[in-house]
Amino acid sequence: MSDSENHKVTAATKLVSAGRRRKWLGVEGQKGSVVNPPVWRASTHLFEDCADLASGRPDEHGHFRYGRAGGPTQWALADALTQLEPGAHSTELYPSGVAALSIAMLCVLRPGDEVLVTDNAYGPTNWIALSMLSQFGVTAKPFDPLDLESFAAMISDKTKAVMLESPGSLTMEICDIPALASIARDAGAISIIDNTWATGIGFPALERGCDMSVMALTKHASGHSDVMMGSISAGKEMMKKVRLMTQFMGQVVSPDDAALVMRGLRTMGVRLEHSTRSATEIASWLQHRPEVTSVLCPLIPEGPGHAMYKRDFTGGCGLFSFLLKGDKADRARFIDALEHFGIGYSWGGYESLAIPIDPEHGRKLRTWPQGTNSDGAVGVRVSIGLEGTEDLIRDIEGGFAAMRSA
Repeated sequence: MSDSENHKVTAATKLVSAGRRRKWLGVEGQKGSVVNPPVWRASTHLFEDCADLASGRPDEHGHFRYGRAGGPTQWALADALTQLEPGAHSTELYPSGVAALSIAMLCVLRPGDEVLVTDNAYGPTNWIALSMLSQFGVTAKPFDPLDLESFAAMISDKTKAVMLESPGSLTMEICDIPALASIARDAGAISIIDNTWATGIGFPALERGCDMSVMALTKHASGHSDVMMGSISAGKEMMKKVRLMTQFMGQVVSPDDAALVMRGLRTMGVRLEHSTRSATEIASWLQHRPEVTSVLCPLIPEGPGHAMYKRDFTGGCGLFSFLLKGDKADRARFIDALEHFGIGYSWGGYESLAIPIDPEHGRKLRTWPQGTNSDGAVGVRVSIGLEGTEDLIRDIEGGFAAMRSA
């Protein structure tokens, strides 16, 4: 697909066609092709002769050099993800989302530098910044993503990177990413966003001003809870740094895993559409339940940051949180009684999940969004899967009943 064609088609069509270059689907000189890129398993790439070896080959996707640089299966997935992130020049793949986050920060931070991390970031993002990077002389500071003035005042000459996430992990508030990224850029800092929740088709992060878009492909792109993977997409100059650090750190994914993620990617649009619609209905229903004090879901008008969500996002997903009246024992009875919700840390798969959340343990500045009624309440995060919405609502009602009966 040419660049001009790529900008004319919808996200749904890109999800079907992206990454399916004919040279990866057929045999040169032979008519016909297959639908999906084959799985190319290879650690060794061969050269034609000594002259070919001596001349070298471009260190880019599409050129055989060595297995660590990937092959057609990984290149096809990276190509597809690039087409789904407007403004991206290329994409690199990693064994997990956390690996991608680590590489993104290592690309731009050096001893003596400072990184500002949104206070509602995914837990491992904070661990990387506060623990790993501190060993290399990098200082990490939390900032309130809802306070633009204090954020601007925090940036100094030492600030070289800003970690963003919207909605915030666990508490789901939407922040003004374009404004935060603009402030960072004016100060000479690189903005990195964890864009796993909405993906590039729901939030075009690079077009909104971010320099790097990181995703845990483990979630929506895979969609079947059977593979771990992450990605970084960015513009041309930034991706030179990303690719170099990726190679320094020996990061590579297996072609088998790449094929699984590519398979999941083809249906990501319809899965996101279903889970978003179902989550919106369930969140709206929870608003009126006496057992619930607050629903933290930007998809609904009462959710934190809904107006900004409508302004900046073109899609969402099934992940949101709510506060349950009661204590931790009540919460455990509620979750344990659920039949259609598994208990697990991941999300974005076809199955629904529920976990207890206590954001106060990892926050420094703000525990819950402003206006949240957290008195005498405890948090629950749910990931709405592909089950029938009415079945999930009935299941939640059963959880409420089990909690009350105790």
